Amino acid sequence: MGKDRIPDWLNSSLWSTTPCADDRLHRDSSSSANTSSSAVPDLNAQPPAPVLPPAAASSPQSTVTSPKSEFRDGVDKNSNDTSNDNDQNASSSGVSPDDISRQAQLLTELSKKVVNLRELRRIASQGIPDGAGIRSTVWKLLLGYLPPDRVQWSSELAKKRSEYKQFKQELLMNPTEITRKLEKSSVHENDHSKSESSGLLSRSQVTHGEHPLSLGESSIWNQFFQDSEIIEQIDRDVRRTHPDMHFFSGDSQLAKSNRDALKDILIVFAKLNPGIRYVQGMNEILAPLFYVFRNDPDEEMAAAAEADSFFCFVELLSGFRDHFCKQLDNSNVGIRATITRLSQFLKEHDEELWRHLEITTKVNPQFYAFRWITLLLTQEFNFADSLHIWDTLLSDPEGPLETLLRVCCAMLILVRRRLLAGDFTSNLKLLQNYPPSNISHLLYVANKLRSQAAS
Repeated sequence: MGKDRIPDWLNSSLWSTTPCADDRLHRDSSSSANTSSSAVPDLNAQPPAPVLPPAAASSPQSTVTSPKSEFRDGVDKNSNDTSNDNDQNASSSGVSPDDISRQAQLLTELSKKVVNLRELRRIASQGIPDGAGIRSTVWKLLLGYLPPDRVQWSSELAKKRSEYKQFKQELLMNPTEITRKLEKSSVHENDHSKSESSGLLSRSQVTHGEHPLSLGESSIWNQFFQDSEIIEQIDRDVRRTHPDMHFFSGDSQLAKSNRDALKDILIVFAKLNPGIRYVQGMNEILAPLFYVFRNDPDEEMAAAAEADSFFCFVELLSGFRDHFCKQLDNSNVGIRATITRLSQFLKEHDEELWRHLEITTKVNPQFYAFRWITLLLTQEFNFADSLHIWDTLLSDPEGPLETLLRVCCAMLILVRRRLLAGDFTSNLKLLQNYPPSNISHLLYVANKLRSQAAS
């Protein structure tokens, strides 16, 4: 199929420039693949003037980003011994005039008595400048955790944080503590001084549901043993969260406390949502939220990062809830239906690429898009770029999913020349190890796809 079957803007030199080999694609391979089938467009090449977004020339994101390891090493050096590791550590370059202007606009909007969410979304969708705690506050507003009326912020935060504290007290207590709590209550009511001094229930007072060997559905011990398997899975996953960032990994007190917070959030969520419980990968979605909130320069806000992250995590996941429910995998709201939407979206915007991937080389989109979608692209880019992508995802008034699908489609288009030249093996390897990319161009193409669909 000729180029005349795709939008003219895709014929830009950005996509048609002579591809070059990118050794970073093979960072997990012991031997290099054939460079003729794994060439990548030169992302340093600038497209014609009509294609460039207005701010791309001055934005720090308009340069090729560094690989994941380079960014994380940078974070490690700055976060090893401090709990106030601000978002500046996630920035790989200096502040541009465009960032300064956008930060000023955001601060002006946040200073209003009633925040205009529509305007806030418009500004934030272009990327939230790192630093000054702006991202933390903006994300809370975009996720509906903070109300637009600033007067209500203090009372709403106090209410939510108290509620989370109550959740932890009720849901993270083991059966022995529950039994002792019930015993103390009983002792207080009946004034049994002997039981009060021993702290133990007499044999006649231990009900069947409170016995460790009870298999009854209402047994607190039976439920405890069922929860143990999920808690162990959460603990394993949390320990694997961004292992090369000292903020999450290592033996420092900071890292340990951060992992404990992630673990508690996920356990509370699992117990409050028995229909979903915990699904592997939720830790990766929670991590950016907690990182941003914990690094708020406002000490009071940073101290309450765990509670704030919990409620924002619940709100964010509500839009993707069905993707984590295995019973809905084959329904019209499950993960497979969403992947099918991505396939149809690609066919609509670039049928040549869609046909080559799914018909010629038979690359099933589930092989790569499952992780892209369920983990909200947190594993495809370095941490700093993931935060900027999330700025755009959370700013969409239609919800993050619609923008996520457009970004995924844009990811395919950005490497279309490599994909069109590749076979099943090289294309699958490319999409499962997506190369470092120009995030400004990626988000620009995603936004262009929205305009194309609207017209």
